[in-house]
Formats: sequence, structure tokens, C-alpha cells
Amino acid sequence: MKGRCGDRGSASVWGVVVVAVLCVVFGAVLALGQAVVVRHRAAGGADLAALAAAGRVFEGEGVACERARGVAGAQGGRVVRCSVVGEVVDLTVASGVGVFRAEVRARAGVLVDEG
Repeated sequence: MKGRCGDRGSASVWGVVVVAVLCVVFGAVLALGQAVVVRHRAAGGADLAALAAAGRVFEGEGVACERARGVAGAQGGRVVRCSVVGEVVDLTVASGVGVFRAEVRARAGVLVDEG
């Protein structure tokens, strides 16, 4: 019986190690999920802002880009770059902060019926 006393309490140590590993894995999954959410939020804001700006493209670049800023801001993003070339709006919207920051580019234009 004296030889078995050295294993006493080892299950507790292994239990703590398993719980610590599970916590690290869970934290990594949560971080990945947050990154995906920020990316999707930026993409949605960029698409909506580009479409809103395309609706104002004939009023000039300033008006179109200001409309894009308003829509992107309402979606929790901010317009980093906005330009109008012809009838096409090309912009980049950023969302999130720090490590969880995403920038997405979107383009939208006016459909011209050549029929």
C-alpha cells in the first residue's frame, strides 16, 4: 500500500488541466465568432452604403458619399474611402476596432437601359 500513495490527488491535477484546455479552446472559438460577425457587419454596411450612394450619384460625388457615410454609420460602420467614377460608386467601409476590425470594399452603379 505504501507505493500507491504517490498517485493520490493526480485526478484533480488532470481535471484542472482539462478544464484549462477547454477554456482556451472556448475562448478561441468565441474570438473567431466575433471576427466573423464584424466581417459580416462591415460587408452589409458597405453594400447598403454603396447602393444608397448609387441612388444619389447624379447629384454629385459629395452628395453620394455623404449619403453613404450616413447609411454606413447607421449600420455601425464608417466610410474609409468613397469615390464616384461615371455612374459607379466605389467605397470601403470599416467596422469594429483593434484586432476585430474589418474593411470591406463595395461597388454599385446605376443601371442604364440601352434598349
